[in-house]
Amino acid sequence: MNERPSILSRSFHYSAYKDKKRLVELKRAKNLKISLAFPTLNEEATIAKEVLVIKTELMDRFPLIDEIAVIDSGSTDKTRETARRFGATVFDSSAILPKYGSFRGKGENLWKSLYVLKGDIIVWIDADISNINPKFLYGLVGPLLEDDGIGYVKAFYKRPIRTATGLTPSGGGRVTEILIRPLFSLFYPELAELVQPLSGEYAGRRSILEKLSFSVGYGVEVGHLIDLFHMFGPSILAQVDMEERIHRNQSIEALSRMSYGIMATFLDRLEKYGEISLLKELGKRHIALTADGETWKPVLSEISMVERPPMLTIPEYLARFPSAAAAPAGSPGKETPEDPRSPDAEGD
Repeated sequence: MNERPSILSRSFHYSAYKDKKRLVELKRAKNLKISLAFPTLNEEATIAKEVLVIKTELMDRFPLIDEIAVIDSGSTDKTRETARRFGATVFDSSAILPKYGSFRGKGENLWKSLYVLKGDIIVWIDADISNINPKFLYGLVGPLLEDDGIGYVKAFYKRPIRTATGLTPSGGGRVTEILIRPLFSLFYPELAELVQPLSGEYAGRRSILEKLSFSVGYGVEVGHLIDLFHMFGPSILAQVDMEERIHRNQSIEALSRMSYGIMATFLDRLEKYGEISLLKELGKRHIALTADGETWKPVLSEISMVERPPMLTIPEYLARFPSAAAAPAGSPGKETPEDPRSPDAEGD
């Protein structure tokens, strides 16, 4: 593989792809299909606008994408009904490949979306964006349509944080700056050039995504980036500036649990690739402390560490996408399912 410049040299601004008609022409010339999926859990407040904005501009007006799906983790509000009413195909995550069980987590929904979506390019966008704009989609697919050497594109942006007095211009991305950037600087300096490595908006080619393992929980993004680095090199990565993203900000307690899950995935990948050797078994639960009067009590949280194997190792996937069977898996984590039955996924 020829060396290409650093990730910073493949950092673009969404406005470079604002000519949506040109992107549609590129898509047609390359005979590609593009799929969008929103992983959801109780996103009633924002999912309608997200689906409507993307569908109106990038399906109805400019046929850039071919399908919009919601992969839901069992919402108890009206997320699913709302998404369906505004034009998305809605899937219950637990009904997709049910033989393999079901776990609650964003990574689980992303992994299962590969089975039900039809596109050659897959776009994932978080469902809690309050300032949704078509740029979040066309900005991600633009580099993939223009450059066949790019395989995985991350969004980055400024992330205002809500305070008692309203929104401040910055302050989001705390886990990235306190945990991930230092770790990448130590172990993968090339990946430290990603502005928002944990961003929830990214797109990739199916031929690449189907080779990746998926952490079902918080570690899915960092796991992908390390796997991509080892399997393809950093030249496959690009990033696009979306300027600003407004969403729900997490509490420090929630970010601590998130950091625990991300760190566990990070250490798993380092050990998998022979870059460290763990001399003891890691703890199985996140431990927080809460004040009870003048004493402190531990609060234990189970954080899922399940890793879903590459879709290329799933017989049902190979039956659904026969062309994938001819491609070498070339991926970490070669767990093989025991039972070759082929249940169909169910959209509702």
